[in-house]
Amino acid sequence: MRTPTRRAVLGAGIAVAGSGLLAACSTKRTSGDRYVSPDGKEVAAAEARRGTGPVRKASLTATPSRLDLGAGRTVPTWAYGDRLPGREIRVTAGDTLALTLANHLPEPTSVHWHGLALRNDMDGAPGVTQQPIKAGASFDYRFAVTHPGTYWLHPHSGVQQDRGLYAPLIVDDPKEPLAYDKEWVVVLDDWVDGVDGSTPDAVLAELARGMGDMSGMDHGSHGMPGMSHMSMTSATRSAGDGGGPSRMLMGATSVYLGGDAGDVAYPYYLVNGRTPDDPETFTAKPGDRIRIRLLNAGGDTAFRVALGGHRMTVTHTDGWPVEHTETDSLLLGMGERYDVLVVAGDGVFPLTALAEGKQRTAMALLRTGGGEAPGADVRPRELDAAPPAAQRLKAARDVALPDRGPDRTITLRLTGSMAKYDWAVDGRKYTPEPSHAVRSGERVRLEFVNDTSMWHPMHLHGHTFALAGGGPRKDTVMVLPGKRVGVDFDADNPGLWMIHCHNVYHSESGMMTVLGYRD
Repeated sequence: MRTPTRRAVLGAGIAVAGSGLLAACSTKRTSGDRYVSPDGKEVAAAEARRGTGPVRKASLTATPSRLDLGAGRTVPTWAYGDRLPGREIRVTAGDTLALTLANHLPEPTSVHWHGLALRNDMDGAPGVTQQPIKAGASFDYRFAVTHPGTYWLHPHSGVQQDRGLYAPLIVDDPKEPLAYDKEWVVVLDDWVDGVDGSTPDAVLAELARGMGDMSGMDHGSHGMPGMSHMSMTSATRSAGDGGGPSRMLMGATSVYLGGDAGDVAYPYYLVNGRTPDDPETFTAKPGDRIRIRLLNAGGDTAFRVALGGHRMTVTHTDGWPVEHTETDSLLLGMGERYDVLVVAGDGVFPLTALAEGKQRTAMALLRTGGGEAPGADVRPRELDAAPPAAQRLKAARDVALPDRGPDRTITLRLTGSMAKYDWAVDGRKYTPEPSHAVRSGERVRLEFVNDTSMWHPMHLHGHTFALAGGGPRKDTVMVLPGKRVGVDFDADNPGLWMIHCHNVYHSESGMMTVLGYRD
């Protein structure tokens, strides 16, 4: 194992690796615009306004590992240590998080703090906010954490996120308004790495070839009945290059996703790193009020979630409170989080996560009493209920974005198809150059226009936005095929910020862009 070497320079609350890159950002021009540098004075000033609280120290080691997915099933992968998900990081709003990442992987990496409005040079976007952390090196992340909620962390380097490199980040509220007896953090995932020789890189290489001579059809608009979990293997396609069997998925459709449900036929679907034939069991007492923090860390899969025998009360989405809403099921796109409250019944109950459109499930168990556990293939009736779309939720009054018209509207057209696997924003493949300019103090409207026939969970770094009409505050929103979704945010966190699809294969293929604050 490599001995990490320190590459971070800490001073005056600023931690920078590769200061040459960051300095270059301040003189970068696109269409005549000059942009704030990720380590510039504006970023430092914004961080100073957040204040400094108690320092909470933590460490992570990104390393090759062998993980147990349950039932004696182990896989080689990359992870944060030897557990899946990685060890939960927990701080209190107002704290300063000081975390050192040691990179023992054979390639560069980084950590992105998904959902946090943090200082720009700590955002973990290689080539935009920091230099990649080289193999054998380490980096010190240090930033104020200001808002409570359910968040998570993962790399922003290639398709590393679709390995075992992710962990929950929980920010407690020092004035927590909810009353509950227990808390359960539930991380959903789709898993391919290390199974029969597969890797996410081989999956991407296969997808990147597109459907080619398979009639050139757009994967999103021509689902094939009866092929709900069929890969291209039957059409003599293979991942090739020693990357295991084909993982290309055809015919997976969902009315809740507007048609096509995904590109990848994963062999396993997980709750907290376990397959449904050997699930995690959470214990409580009958009548306990349980806060469940749901997080979708998947690469290509939306999950429809229900707790058998229970209704859920939605309290938060993407870390921000909403007006409490009862539901039987929820649909989470990649990167989304929902907090719910349930009052536990007496017995053993399945928490089932249906891989939407892919006809497979992940599962965990809630046990409050005796009884036989349900089987791995159980489908609680609550899954049949339609999940509420995020647009139907309302932001809690104390966090609703103040009513104000936009000073600037940025239209982002989502383009591409499965036929060519040419996913992009505005028809342009990703480059780290800022493509969209804003000014501090503006109310900005992002108009996501989906010109494709697949759904895309769109994520904005460093901010939360509000859905129209008093909708919830979020950082990730589903944009269904052929639809338009407008979201508003206040430009109050200077720097360079990525906007991208949180399908890791779509983003890595080019559906990413950069928003920059004018200097």
